[in-house]
Amino acid sequence: MGVIAAAMLFPIAVTFTNSLMTEDEIGYNYHLIGKMADIGAGEKDGFINLKLLPDWISFRQYAEVLVHKPKFLHMFWNSVFLVVPIIAGQVLVASLAAYAFAKLRFWGREKLFVVYLMTMLMPFQVTLVPNYMIADKLGLMNSNSAIILPGIFSAFGVFMLRQFMAHIPYLYIEAAKMDGAGHLRIFYRVIVPLVKPGIAALVVLLFADNWNMVEQPLIFLEEAMKQPLSLYLSRINEGARGVAFAASVVYMAPMVMLFLYAESYLVEGIQLSGIKG
Repeated sequence: MGVIAAAMLFPIAVTFTNSLMTEDEIGYNYHLIGKMADIGAGEKDGFINLKLLPDWISFRQYAEVLVHKPKFLHMFWNSVFLVVPIIAGQVLVASLAAYAFAKLRFWGREKLFVVYLMTMLMPFQVTLVPNYMIADKLGLMNSNSAIILPGIFSAFGVFMLRQFMAHIPYLYIEAAKMDGAGHLRIFYRVIVPLVKPGIAALVVLLFADNWNMVEQPLIFLEEAMKQPLSLYLSRINEGARGVAFAASVVYMAPMVMLFLYAESYLVEGIQLSGIKG
């Protein structure tokens, strides 16, 4: 496991160390030197002088990204204004729907839940055309709402929290009813405090998924200035590799900090929800 973890962390470490190097040093590290036999193509320049630690630490790339390229910060906040409403809305909708599927007894509950989960089996490409047609009819094209509204009503959050709430004994709800509590009060005073680890795990997973979204903004947002950072990142390295490394580190920072902060909640929430990778 340690070897696998080191292999997974190696690209991140290389990205971070290269972000502290000057442009000339990065160019030297990735310059092909020496001779390397290439089968079918004769000999050509081959070996890469790859170093992990910089000779001179430089923060010029970060200044270029955060100060001299205002478009980067603009795209960064575009991502924030897309991801935060999706997470907040889906947590609210998913928690209420999960409570209904887990604790409310009504006819056809299990069948309705199965039908609802069928949307999880459909890839994004299947629902793309209907979502596009609906967004176009509602006049939502080229706006954040075309991405936020479908994201709020995703079935994944309902499935995860429903599995989590299913482990809560029904005796808690019956005791609250005996005290005169209604369903809303039971939900906010009894259920929500008990499913905090599940909600925290859902927030982390939703953030990782939506922070890296590419297809939705590429299709629904026509104006480049409205697109998130995940799309702009592929164009920022034109002629400046050091800036690309620094931009990648800034792009990864929110996800890394969130995972480090909520690691215990993520593990506990996934374990108790019964989700297996």
